[in-house]
Amino acid sequence: MNIKPIRDKVIVKPIAEDEVTKGGIVLPDTVDKERPEKGEVIAVGGGKTLDNGQKLPMSVKVGDIVMFKKYSPDEIKVDDQEYLVIAEDDIMAILE
Repeated sequence: MNIKPIRDKVIVKPIAEDEVTKGGIVLPDTVDKERPEKGEVIAVGGGKTLDNGQKLPMSVKVGDIVMFKKYSPDEIKVDDQEYLVIAEDDIMAILE
């Protein structure tokens, strides 16, 4: 199944981070980690429509690796795969 987000929404496949600190301590899932998350952009919407009717193009594209706040996205599951739906304004950076 293909996912096509609308307006300024972005579909992201989360990238798992190492759950071990530099000192070798394993962090369990119950630890609340207040840090940005990252993922790969799978699909992008058509862009935000401004008040004057013009469409603002998206800054991200399919394949970009992006960073976003942990609690920004909504989680969805399609064909047994978990994805995140994020507004483009909630994406903090594109990793290069």
